[in-house]
Amino acid sequence: MAAQPASKVPSEALAQLVSGIVTGGIRVVDLTVPLEASTVTIQLPPPFAPSAPFSLQEISRYDERGPGWYWNNIACGEHTGTHFDAPVHWVTGKDYPNNSTHNIPVDRFIGPACVIDVAKQAQENVDFLLTQAVVEEWEKQHGRIPPHAWVLIRTDWSKHGTGKKFLNAGPDGAHTPGFDPKCVPFLAKERDILGVGVETVGTDAGQAHSFDPMFPCHTIMHGSNKFGLASLTNLDQLPPTGAVVIAPPLKIVNGSGSPLRVLALVPV
Repeated sequence: MAAQPASKVPSEALAQLVSGIVTGGIRVVDLTVPLEASTVTIQLPPPFAPSAPFSLQEISRYDERGPGWYWNNIACGEHTGTHFDAPVHWVTGKDYPNNSTHNIPVDRFIGPACVIDVAKQAQENVDFLLTQAVVEEWEKQHGRIPPHAWVLIRTDWSKHGTGKKFLNAGPDGAHTPGFDPKCVPFLAKERDILGVGVETVGTDAGQAHSFDPMFPCHTIMHGSNKFGLASLTNLDQLPPTGAVVIAPPLKIVNGSGSPLRVLALVPV
């Protein structure tokens, strides 16, 4: 019997994927927070330039400005709401080829999700840091983190909403969970992941300005040509392994990042 053409294999796999979504065998989970005027953005102290908040300006709404259509102008910083950090976002990643939102190979936006649940630790300590030891303990239970994976840190921080408790800023800066400086190179280099995803406003811990190096998730992750996803939600709906995350940013030429709609495909 003649061998089946190789082209039939991906066709059947894609058909099974679509069938799974349509019939409910695969659940689609939205990991994105709503983008609106109240959406919290990172606030930098002077003299650093601030990021503009999200705004929506109506152009027309079935009226004399446009009788049959409704549309808006939108404005915001690239790193607003649930957003993507490209390598070019940080000085350590500025010299990589194909390092901005318009030219990153699109297959690098999709990968298996490894969800590390540290919600209890983050509830007990708002400055909790994910260490290499915690990751390795997770691997003993769920298997080694594969290359090309998204590592998502569940802290349930998104349940704080969009107010002051979410930023949790004090006189000495913000207090939010994040990554231990020694954990970041382990993930980026020894596990060769796509990038990390967090529920906080940025991928670094609130006190990362005082770490060595400063802002290690940005410095090392982008310095390793990896990505970041910030302000995620609904991570409590994902299993530790088995889900697939789809996270393509807007195709902004030379963009350092962008708001995006992050989706997870979860087998039921």
